[in-house]
Amino acid sequence: MLDKANGILHTVFGYKTFRPLQEEIIKTILSKKDSLVIMPTGGGKSLCYQIPALIFNGITIVVSPLISLMKDQVEQLKELGADAIFLNSSLSQEEYGKNVELLINNNVKLLYVAPETLFLEKTIQLLSSLKIDCITVDEAHCISEWGHDFRPEYRKIIEIRKLFPDAVCVAVTATATPRVQKDIRDSLELRGNNNFIASFNRENLYLEIAPKVNGVEQTIRFLRKYPNQSGIIYCFSRKQVDSLYVDLYNAGYSVRPYHAGLSDEERKENQELFIKDDIQIIVATIAFGMGINKSNVRFVIHFDLPKNIESYYQEIGRSGRDGLRAHCLLLFSYSDIQKIRYFINQKEEHEKKIAERHLRALLNYAETGICRRFPLLSYFGEKFNHQKCGMCDNCNSIDKDLVDVTIPAQKFLSCVKRTNEIFGTVHIVDILKGSKAEKIIEKGHDKLSTYGIGTEYSKKQWLFLSHQFIQQGLLVQDNEFGSLKLTEKSYQVLKGNLTVTAKIKEDFEERIKKEIKESYDEALFEILRKKRKSIADKLRLPPYVIFSDKSLSEMSSYLPVNKKEMLRIHGLGEIKFEKYGHIFLKEIIDYCKENKLKSINEDYNHSPKIKIVKKTKSYQTTGEKFISGTTIDELTQETKYKKSTILKHLYDYTIENGLPNPERLLNESHLSENERYKVLRLFDELGAETLSPIFNSLKQKVDYNELHLLRIFYIASKMRRE
Repeated sequence: MLDKANGILHTVFGYKTFRPLQEEIIKTILSKKDSLVIMPTGGGKSLCYQIPALIFNGITIVVSPLISLMKDQVEQLKELGADAIFLNSSLSQEEYGKNVELLINNNVKLLYVAPETLFLEKTIQLLSSLKIDCITVDEAHCISEWGHDFRPEYRKIIEIRKLFPDAVCVAVTATATPRVQKDIRDSLELRGNNNFIASFNRENLYLEIAPKVNGVEQTIRFLRKYPNQSGIIYCFSRKQVDSLYVDLYNAGYSVRPYHAGLSDEERKENQELFIKDDIQIIVATIAFGMGINKSNVRFVIHFDLPKNIESYYQEIGRSGRDGLRAHCLLLFSYSDIQKIRYFINQKEEHEKKIAERHLRALLNYAETGICRRFPLLSYFGEKFNHQKCGMCDNCNSIDKDLVDVTIPAQKFLSCVKRTNEIFGTVHIVDILKGSKAEKIIEKGHDKLSTYGIGTEYSKKQWLFLSHQFIQQGLLVQDNEFGSLKLTEKSYQVLKGNLTVTAKIKEDFEERIKKEIKESYDEALFEILRKKRKSIADKLRLPPYVIFSDKSLSEMSSYLPVNKKEMLRIHGLGEIKFEKYGHIFLKEIIDYCKENKLKSINEDYNHSPKIKIVKKTKSYQTTGEKFISGTTIDELTQETKYKKSTILKHLYDYTIENGLPNPERLLNESHLSENERYKVLRLFDELGAETLSPIFNSLKQKVDYNELHLLRIFYIASKMRRE
């Protein structure tokens, strides 16, 4: 049977070898032994039950809590030629009937079903007349009240299981602590002790946590590093989603919101646009993403603190599923902790205890000064056996080693003492930095001896140090109000009896990251990406269902020019080649001829060292055309871009290269000279990083395109003077 499994792996799924544990899991399931499978998102857990399903004579039932996930999985399986259907409330009566008919006629191998559909009497009667070989419980952590997403209906699955005693039961999930694992086994009455727990370490995810100072500004700065890339931004509330969406839309980004307050149609439309690469960014509450199998998400931003580590791990797991590098940024703020605590306090005592435990673990992770993978993996019961991962902000900070910060610690602790231990971190840092904020002056804190003595570090560096002081037990933070209090240990520091060491992190916002050099042809990648989008649109499928970014990256790296070479590409089996391979092969051959390139004769068993997909910088083309004399209106007509997008391109071009003759921009403005002068004065007063403060100061009477235009003029003129 394993030979058959290997054959399906190659011809149907297009993979060369099994990932760790997959072969052993498949062998166990084919032997009809119950199994608990825990693999990180993107780790290949679906394959573990999909391959046996294609080998079994009977049907494999897959219980899934998410309609979008079922739809996504079934679409991908059908593209591979597998007989898969789903039954849930999203189907019309006619579609539902057709799928039932397929089941009755034994034309189905995989049946995806929602729990509420599975428990219907008519469903049970239907399945009782069929041969059921396997029951797979997806998102199995939902069965445990100790998990982060407990669903009471999952507890009833055992009743269905008992109706089919000959069927093997497989529980799969991406997140489960040892306690949740036990709960899953007990609730499903899994026989034997076949536990398969893959490493929780997603090596291709770069983990970064930055103190949140100006969230919108920080987000926009981050997004500039990933032009035209797919990403998800998670927010705590619907209100925050809507606010951030407006800010990013007005800044020219391709973005849509997603939360439960939108209509079903709008949510569905926004999700489809994102899946199909028609928009780049989704700003969402945690309601988004669980059922999304989009493989080319290059970044995830947590604009607010997630509820717990399991949620955080699942949410960052939606990026980099193609194995390429993805960036995960969490903006950390103590005010976010207060929001979470407010909701915790509304819970029953038992639930409150679990939620408090989750929050403490999350804070330990966020405030750590060591490699982030240590606390993250240890939470899931896994030991990280390396001193540094090389893929997190703590490991990659320029000042990697601990340094003596006794004097800065004394300054900070002294300031806490002089303000009577009733203020939070941000207020203390503002005093140290000599802030002229009203709250500082009102309280007379500008008269303190500690006022203005902390200018050696930026605000963000002080915030990072303060996290370490808390972790080291020099300070205790009040859970409810966030105020800081001294400890016995801190008095020893103030007396000079104890040395303090910590990391001095380079300012998150001022750091200029060196981008990793790609080993593939970017221009060809862009050609293939557009071809993929064109095919996907015609078939009404998400682009990644055709080929993943990793597949396109390998094509652009190895330049295959025949079927044999093409079949060595990741994710490309015989079925995919017959459907699309020849189309992409022609594009590659034409490109190679045009550019006099030859196929690279490398060992195809090893993937090229690709870390991140860097697409053609369209803003360079826009900037060069503008400099050569093309007006903004002409660029809009020529490219079919919105004016706001053209202005964003010009802004990005100016930041990187400057702009000769910026006075030309004034010819494009419809404001009077006096109105332009007023806007430019406001840039001097309020800064030019974000436009919202300017827009509001002008009582929202000047539209964003005018402000974008004048900001470019302002920055270009300033750069020329400097």
